[in-house]
Amino acid sequence: MIRPFAVRIVLVSTVSLALACAAGAQSPSSDAGRQPLRLGLGDLMTAFMQPRHAKLGIAGQARNWDYLTYERHEFEETLTLIERTVPRYRGTAMADLLLILREPVAALGAAINARDGAAYDAAYARLTDACNACHVATDHRMIVIQTPKVSTFPNQNFAAQPR
Repeated sequence: MIRPFAVRIVLVSTVSLALACAAGAQSPSSDAGRQPLRLGLGDLMTAFMQPRHAKLGIAGQARNWDYLTYERHEFEETLTLIERTVPRYRGTAMADLLLILREPVAALGAAINARDGAAYDAAYARLTDACNACHVATDHRMIVIQTPKVSTFPNQNFAAQPR
């Protein structure tokens, strides 16, 4: 069994490494022969997409509609970032691969706008299924995404805040 603390350590380490590498790639260097950092699809999914999916799950369980509005938008921005950074994967346009996520993300938006918990849960389950279907289609069936059972973000309160 994977302990929540171990998951947090791996997640924080992965994101920290990705950000440090990205920062290093943008700073001037005395090494004229250095190549710019090129994050691969796995890096982008682990460092950016997977945390967004987890936050949507945790905030959805808390029914924090204001935060869900924000996080859903961030999820869509991350999809766009991935499409731009990795335009093709194994000969297929990334936009075509990620198309499977568009309907569940739109359904999340409709459920969030309606503040409908049951509809949100159903859309989130479809989103999770779509993530896994994409993994199967790209021969990564060993990567199985699930609804988070605990928060991997101990420094964030996902409860709705008074206005």
